Amino acid sequence: MELRTLGKSDVKITPLGLGCWQFSQGRGLVSKFWPVLETQVMDDIVKAALEGGINWFDTAEVYGGGNSERALAGALVRRAVKPGEVVIATKWWPALRTAASIGKTFPARQAALSPYPIDLLQIHQPISLSSIEKQALALAGLLKDHKVRSVGISNFRGEAMRAFHRVLKEEGQVLASNQVRYSLVDRSIEADGTLAVAKELGITIIAYSPLAQGLLSGRFHDDPAALKAASFMRRQYSGLNPEGLKKTEALVRFLQETAKKHNASASQVALNWLVRFHGDTVVAIPGATKVKHAQEAAGALQFTLTKEELATIDTLSRS
Repeated sequence: MELRTLGKSDVKITPLGLGCWQFSQGRGLVSKFWPVLETQVMDDIVKAALEGGINWFDTAEVYGGGNSERALAGALVRRAVKPGEVVIATKWWPALRTAASIGKTFPARQAALSPYPIDLLQIHQPISLSSIEKQALALAGLLKDHKVRSVGISNFRGEAMRAFHRVLKEEGQVLASNQVRYSLVDRSIEADGTLAVAKELGITIIAYSPLAQGLLSGRFHDDPAALKAASFMRRQYSGLNPEGLKKTEALVRFLQETAKKHNASASQVALNWLVRFHGDTVVAIPGATKVKHAQEAAGALQFTLTKEELATIDTLSRS
């Protein structure tokens, strides 16, 4: 798989990474989106991602209170992956905390991911008790001390991203990325200017929920009864309901038709569009609760969509 530069940092990543939210192992509120995965299943998912050419993994402190980080590190160790052979991204949880917590809790993040270094540390949400300036300065300190290779933010909108970028630039550092919810059924970052600012400043957009929690796979359109198996939180978060299926029917059917032409799946077409349509600006981190999901994601760039297919998908998505 090709490599891209993460923003203006020196970190090189594949256009698709593996999101590890689903490795929370049932701990904490945010884990309720996913089933509890056995260690062997998580190991096999990581193995499939690596074998498919994916070179980076995204996790977070809040995903099971460190469970996801530990599960990821354990899976990599058991695969005999050496530190430095993969790129690791994690996130600091800012709610009810000040910027001072970034440095204080960093050793815990290092311990959870040991023996792997943290290549990208992100602010998970724009809801800290401290200002953007203080948070950015805390990240700049970690960069200057060579404790992380790059820093980013998550769920920040255009002007807040610009402000974060400005403070880091004044410190001689760069804001590498902004991780946001982005898919063919949620293109709000285009409307609110976030994507435009990212392109202007050379900041990579990391798209999470790129398949809208499976909505774009076509599985639920083909078998609406499968909606009942999805958790309540997942259904509420992603529009997995009869109304959502109706709104996305035309788009998903075209994804399926296009997939047949390329010997691919609807999910692969959706991922391919997402990381190609805006040049190198957007990368994506699909999750996986089964080995086949990781294998499918890893194979999403093995074909080239035509200009006409890209344009039609764009039009159907907007409608």
